[in-house]
Amino acid sequence: MKSIVAVIHSDDTGGLLDALRERNFSATMTSSTGGFLREGNATIFVGVEAEGVDEVLKIIKENCKTRTQFVNPLPPVMEPGELYLAQPVEVQVGGATVFVFDVERFEKF
Repeated sequence: MKSIVAVIHSDDTGGLLDALRERNFSATMTSSTGGFLREGNATIFVGVEAEGVDEVLKIIKENCKTRTQFVNPLPPVMEPGELYLAQPVEVQVGGATVFVFDVERFEKF
């Protein structure tokens, strides 16, 4: 048995959960917040037999695409009277960060 934990962009959550459900994989979602952009993320937990890991990873890859977004960086600490004009910065958001763990014991009540 394996445990798959995927951290994804919140915009991809609905599509991923629907795709997992269509292929008979159970998943649990919790909301989380990313560190760099402080935007909404979702952490998806999937328990699966070892032979199903590749299929789940394929579903995640199909439903969690990276995309470009422009953000305004936080202003630096400045002296009073200094002027700072923020220029939007192009960053990649989305995709997935996935961890696969061995499960020593699994019980369902």
